[in-house]
Amino acid sequence: MISHEQRLQRQAMQDRAFRWATLFFALLVLLVLVGIILSLLIGSLSSIKAFGFNFLVSEDWNPVTEVFGGLNSVKGTILTSLIAMLIGVPVSFGIAIFLTELSPVWLRRPLGVAIELLAGVPSIIYGMWGLFVFAPWFADNVQPWLMRATENIPAIGWLFQGPPMGIGLFTAGLILAVMVIPYISAVMRDVFEVVPAMLKESAYGLGGTTWEVVWNVVLPYTKNGVVGGIMLGLGRALGETMAVTFVIGNSHTAVTTLFDPATSISATLANEFTEAVGELHTSALIELGLLLFLITFVVLALSKLLLMQLRRNEGAHS
Repeated sequence: MISHEQRLQRQAMQDRAFRWATLFFALLVLLVLVGIILSLLIGSLSSIKAFGFNFLVSEDWNPVTEVFGGLNSVKGTILTSLIAMLIGVPVSFGIAIFLTELSPVWLRRPLGVAIELLAGVPSIIYGMWGLFVFAPWFADNVQPWLMRATENIPAIGWLFQGPPMGIGLFTAGLILAVMVIPYISAVMRDVFEVVPAMLKESAYGLGGTTWEVVWNVVLPYTKNGVVGGIMLGLGRALGETMAVTFVIGNSHTAVTTLFDPATSISATLANEFTEAVGELHTSALIELGLLLFLITFVVLALSKLLLMQLRRNEGAHS
């Protein structure tokens, strides 16, 4: 028969073991992260020594002469992600609001499941659909219309000029938008559903419209989750490889309009890593991977600072 003191000692031992196990797993994640950073740094040392800071500002990428610059790849990654978020965030917000506030009850479940299923479609399927279906239709029907509609607008007219080839920077951004919408809308819908019904009913009882309830009650209550969902979609857009590789055009030349073929960091790695010849070429590709890691880290850090600022301002205007 186990005494009370022995039972307490065993429970204390189990508690310490559990605490150390969880600490080990947490530190293991940090160690893996440090290992990734070190491996990228070591692999890119040759490129860093050869090109230095010029790698970040140079548009040259010539494996024959072994002259490499990552500016075009970095710009392509940032611009395609920006286009995706400018389109995907408003659409996702509208989907989430419709599912939680406006949709009939019988439609919420099947529509929500259908949107979530889009998140499970492999990226290569999006790429093939974008290349063989969307790009030809976009070149024949949308690009010429955009060129005519915006040619006389001073601020943005130059963005939508160029040969309507279908593939290019803008097409890659649109495909990315389609890919991130299921992630962002699913997170937004889930966080909107946790808002206490009493808060919304009280706002409606005071005469608030649906938009006023969403803007003044739902969003302030769920802003942390909304920002988290947006950051999840942005992380997906920054690191997407196959879908972008199919439709971006894979050109290292400088882009002057959104219709120009371009490249991104992930597309460059996918196209050239297996065929890289020479230490310097491989090192330059690894440095591109390091830049993508740093861009993602900076984006996540900025989102964390934004959330901290939002928490700090809670109640400031009450």
